[in-house]
Amino acid sequence: MHVVYPAVLAALLFSIGVYGVLARRNTILVLMSVELMLNAVNLNLVAFDVWLGDALHGGQGLTLFVIVIAAAELGVGLAIVLAVFRNRRTVAVDRLHALAEPGDDPDGSGDPDGPGGSDDPDGTQDSGGPGARPARPRGGAV
Repeated sequence: MHVVYPAVLAALLFSIGVYGVLARRNTILVLMSVELMLNAVNLNLVAFDVWLGDALHGGQGLTLFVIVIAAAELGVGLAIVLAVFRNRRTVAVDRLHALAEPGDDPDGSGDPDGPGGSDDPDGTQDSGGPGARPARPRGGAV
């Protein structure tokens, strides 16, 4: 068997994976694209191991190692996605540009409305109804 066929297939799979990472907005699809790229690498490792006729089968052993690392990466990635979804209610990559939770003040001034002041003209704060989140205590002690 020629080594060109699996190499071209692996290059095609890797290219599809790179496109998926760069073009997708859903975090789950980005993780799937990373897995596709890792599988393309595994295909190359096994193909070149067979083509070179390695007596120790180093390419196949390295492929098993990559599969184990990919499984661990997928588990940690999905755990992070679930934690982000619980806090943000979205897994869209373009909406996850800040590390702070929604509602935290981005400028660090202690005022959640920013340095310009409150959006409420009369100075009173509405509780927001029965489904509103309770206000967090301000200050050092919780």
